[in-house]
Amino acid sequence: MAHQGDFKQESEHLERSSLEQMSLEAQETKATYIDKDEVANLSADHRQYLLDRHGTLNLDPLPAFGDADPYNWPQWKKVINLILVSWHACMMIFNSASIIPAYEAIAQDLHVSLQRTTYLTSLQIAITGGAPILFWRPLSSRYGRRPIFLVSLLCSMVCNIGCAKSPSYASLAACSALVAFFISPAAGIGSAVVRETFFAHQRARYLGIWAIMVTLGAPTAPFLMGFVAQRQSYRWIYWILACINAGHLLLYIFFGPETRYIGTGVQHDKSSIKEEYYNFRRIDPTPLRVWDFISPFKYAFTLTVMIPAAAYAMVFLLAGVIITIEVPSLFAEKFHFGPQKIGLQFIGVIIGTILGEQIGGHLSDYWMNSKRRQVGSSNVPAEYRLWLSYPGTLLALCGVVVFLVQNARLPPGHYNVTPIVGAAIAAGGNQIVTTVMITYAVDMHPDDASGVGAFITFVRQIWGFIGPFWFPNMVEDIGLRDSAAVCAVLIIALKTTHVSRKLLKLNPGFANLEQEHSTYVNACARHGLNKLFGSVGKPKPSMPHILVVLAMQ
Repeated sequence: MAHQGDFKQESEHLERSSLEQMSLEAQETKATYIDKDEVANLSADHRQYLLDRHGTLNLDPLPAFGDADPYNWPQWKKVINLILVSWHACMMIFNSASIIPAYEAIAQDLHVSLQRTTYLTSLQIAITGGAPILFWRPLSSRYGRRPIFLVSLLCSMVCNIGCAKSPSYASLAACSALVAFFISPAAGIGSAVVRETFFAHQRARYLGIWAIMVTLGAPTAPFLMGFVAQRQSYRWIYWILACINAGHLLLYIFFGPETRYIGTGVQHDKSSIKEEYYNFRRIDPTPLRVWDFISPFKYAFTLTVMIPAAAYAMVFLLAGVIITIEVPSLFAEKFHFGPQKIGLQFIGVIIGTILGEQIGGHLSDYWMNSKRRQVGSSNVPAEYRLWLSYPGTLLALCGVVVFLVQNARLPPGHYNVTPIVGAAIAAGGNQIVTTVMITYAVDMHPDDASGVGAFITFVRQIWGFIGPFWFPNMVEDIGLRDSAAVCAVLIIALKTTHVSRKLLKLNPGFANLEQEHSTYVNACARHGLNKLFGSVGKPKPSMPHILVVLAMQ
């Protein structure tokens, strides 16, 4: 703390020298909406328009003057668009999980081991974690969300057809990788679409819809495709996926308008219909830079995103991925279940996820709104929402323990439903944590909703990608009971870090230091790229800064 003044002074100097290197989303969103505190500066016509459209001026953010602004759309139009985007995000996970009941059939047909077959799913998980953050997000910010979604669905359809026709494991893996790359945009920028369409007091509810669709992709795919794998060739799974992509593409052409809207600093001389459906030109004239493609990684040094992302990813891994991965291997070997019976085991996860969303979404908004009424102000700390994550974490922990311990207790050939009850409890807790954590992170960084969403998706998917490589070894080496203890300890450890973060947030000195630390890290990161690619700006971190960075990480 003795060097805090020097740290602040140098951080401010670095930020001033790096103004031209501001992150993509910070620029775009400041031009996208009008701050709620600027009501007094609105014209009389603008004020009357908002009153006629919404019945109030107490809106966060304030929409622009015109029907093309997504905040001014009728509710049915917003909801239809959200359903299409959420369905798109669901298909990202659905594609990778759809072949789970057919692992054995694929292994036999392509003459590879069962373990190698599971890598088809792991490969897609890894790609869907990196593609949105490194590629799709910056392009969608410049050219709009709608063109990216249309290209995504068209190319996914073609690549799924390629999977259906693949004659070898190598060609199937290549086509699967391409499907994962093209189907992934909605998972990274879905949070931005919600941010661009719904007001702050609605955000948790509608972010929850997007989040629940992402979560439901994993259990719904094997549940439905188990019936297909039982009765038809596994290649029909890919044909069905291609048909789903084609139908989704047609719906999006007619019912998926553009949500990327810049309200200030850009002239809108087209009708709202043309801007929403027929505008395929560049929306944001800001030049693309290398920094734009990797800027979300700055949140690795931002505690209000990194810690919730890590806590969420750990719960997602141990209350979601482990169940999805272990159900086929455990139940096929122990109870001799076929693809259809294995698929039916995911009903518990589906039910638990839907019930969990009622707490994570609807109750979360009610919780925050009641606090606003209690204090008589709309400025309620975002940390207040985190209280709802604690019962979610507890449910996830209890559920995964029940799932693993009950599996260990059941003798071979004697099945009962108790492990699936545990899976349902874990799924409910996972969904509560999902919605609460994502909404909290977006609320803390509203100017960069797509960047936050892309980074959280990246952390979650990489965590999920690593899991299948050590789950089987853990279960084999220490057994299901001790594996339950390992999962419980890991969840508690990450949640303890999260609780510490919430308590430290109450200390203004810590909050200021964190802000200065984040500013300094962002400036240094931009400087590193500038040095590589010839731009100006030369921050030189001193030893106190390095020590602060290391201590806070």
